[in-house]
Amino acid sequence: MLTADGCRNRRQRFLDRLRQTSPIVLADPLHLRYFANFYVEPISQHADFGALLVIRPDGHSALFHDSKMPKTIELAHVDELNPVTWYTGQEPGQGPRFMLLRPALQAAGGRIHDSLADPLASQVFAITTELRRRKDPDEVDLLKVCMSATDAGHAWCRANIAPGITELEIYGGVNAACEKALGHWAIVYGDFTVTNGSKRGGPPTPHVLKRGETFIIDYSVIVQGYRSDFTNTLVVGSDPSAEQKRLFGLCVKAMEAGEQKMAAGVLCQTVYDAIRGVFEAGGVADHFPTHGGHGLGISHPEPPFIVRHSNETLVAGDVVTLEPGLYIGDNGIRIENNYLITNTGYERLNNHTISLT
Repeated sequence: MLTADGCRNRRQRFLDRLRQTSPIVLADPLHLRYFANFYVEPISQHADFGALLVIRPDGHSALFHDSKMPKTIELAHVDELNPVTWYTGQEPGQGPRFMLLRPALQAAGGRIHDSLADPLASQVFAITTELRRRKDPDEVDLLKVCMSATDAGHAWCRANIAPGITELEIYGGVNAACEKALGHWAIVYGDFTVTNGSKRGGPPTPHVLKRGETFIIDYSVIVQGYRSDFTNTLVVGSDPSAEQKRLFGLCVKAMEAGEQKMAAGVLCQTVYDAIRGVFEAGGVADHFPTHGGHGLGISHPEPPFIVRHSNETLVAGDVVTLEPGLYIGDNGIRIENNYLITNTGYERLNNHTISLT
């Protein structure tokens, strides 16, 4: 999980950049995760309700939230955790729930500084977006937890995929494997579907898998708001055809080409061009319609973007994906890894097997 020191240091870096003399109030869920480890689980009945984070110029932090929030709210790292009672279960709720935190907001100056209507919002988002590029050690540790669980789901899929099973059954098995690895429930989302020249992904359906189809498993596991994202493609129930092997081999070479370029200070365009260059040499570049990779962390995707018209540069601390893919005829092939960018190259963060079988 994120640490108290990590959250405190991120808040201080933010204050140092913002240079305000009055309290800052933040309410965007991404900011609450990043600066305070505040996360409301999507499966909670309280998922639609957040909190206010008040950061004083001296660094003191206070979090105001509905007292009915789940117990995991206690994982938040702030100087003051202030539950506010709206509903006890014995009397009616005290007015519209969204108005619950208004007194705390008024006491802090009456502004939510990451509200789109606030004059300071552009500066707040610009600073936080730049700060979030360089992941702290506690963030990387949490991402590795997500990725370890995702590895377990990929292993389950490789061991159990077969003709006659449905995409929904694959999703259920992968989800269970991820939760078993974590030791608690998790949000698991992504592509669990057969692919081809016209279909690059999608959520699981009742479709019954057939022998020889290509099945893409590209998904994320969310833990405390942070997430993984890596991919494999499997041929269902048979040895891969010569064409499937050819497309898969090109994707592997493209990923390797991108990896060879990755390091702090390298243009994202350079990485993308290396990936696409392999496909151009193989005469299949027109069948590579998506990005070459993207940043990863609290949201998905996030900067930097490894795309055809990139204008960004990799920095040490970026966590990124590479995901070359080709979609031709009856086959869709995509593979993907997650990496931590370093000054000299990268560290691969996931350990799933990339293989058609």
